[in-house]
Amino acid sequence: MKKTVLFVILERFADWEAAYLSSALHMLGGDAFAVKTVSLTKNAVESIGGFPVMPDYDIASVPETYEAVILIGGMSWRTEAAGRVAPLAEKCFRSGRILGGICDASAFLGTIGVLNGIRHTGNDLEDLKAWAGSAYIGEAGYVREQAVRGGNVITANGTAALEFAREVLMALEAAPEDKIMGWYRFHKLGYYEAPFPDM
Repeated sequence: MKKTVLFVILERFADWEAAYLSSALHMLGGDAFAVKTVSLTKNAVESIGGFPVMPDYDIASVPETYEAVILIGGMSWRTEAAGRVAPLAEKCFRSGRILGGICDASAFLGTIGVLNGIRHTGNDLEDLKAWAGSAYIGEAGYVREQAVRGGNVITANGTAALEFAREVLMALEAAPEDKIMGWYRFHKLGYYEAPFPDM
């Protein structure tokens, strides 16, 4: 039985933030993982790059069985409609499953209290505090790093698609650590600088 990883994508989602992780799950995880997309409705969602995606599920039809919920960043996390994602993220967090958020989606996690008491990062601490308001009391756990894992929660800033993918892959144990790191170095350092990973 494949392990399902749910990617939550909203209108004008950051396609590159999803692409590295999705492709690595298939390349490194083989047949062990199934990537499924979730949005607010079952209507097509268009990425920042203009790629239309027909979601597998709307927010009301998400399956009960999944390994992780990954909130992909983009231009719509600050809309009122995005708040409909909160119950899914909170349920994932409470159940101890892997929960990830990158770019504005990481700050969204702050608005629902998920980042309090754990190590985390994001685009900007002051912006996070201003947006999340009283729901966020986790400043002591904020770390100025590309991607951070705090327990089962992975956060990253908007320039950290590769680091985010690496941390999620590690948390899911999608492949042996050396293979994940080889994949990361190859894409981070480039074809001529990194040793070619054995994938």
